Amino acid sequence: MSRPRKPPPPKRRAAPRPKAGKPLAEELARDAVAHEKEASGDRVELVFRVRLPKAVAETLTAQAVRAEKNLVTLVTEILEAAARKGT
Repeated sequence: MSRPRKPPPPKRRAAPRPKAGKPLAEELARDAVAHEKEASGDRVELVFRVRLPKAVAETLTAQAVRAEKNLVTLVTEILEAAARKGT
């Protein structure tokens, strides 16, 4: 007497491919930012901490004082300029 055959394993679905012309990183970033607290205009509020060497923190703070800005404003401007440069 022959043994009954085992049913074949279920077929796996192929992983979804990123949409043509839209990098996956940008789509993930858009989804992540969508959950952030909205601020005035077309802005969101991101809250994070950074650990910097003391000398770097002092340099940034001195730069902010010379520009008559607070440190948060200076760092925001630096990050915005870096993002524009990266695109």
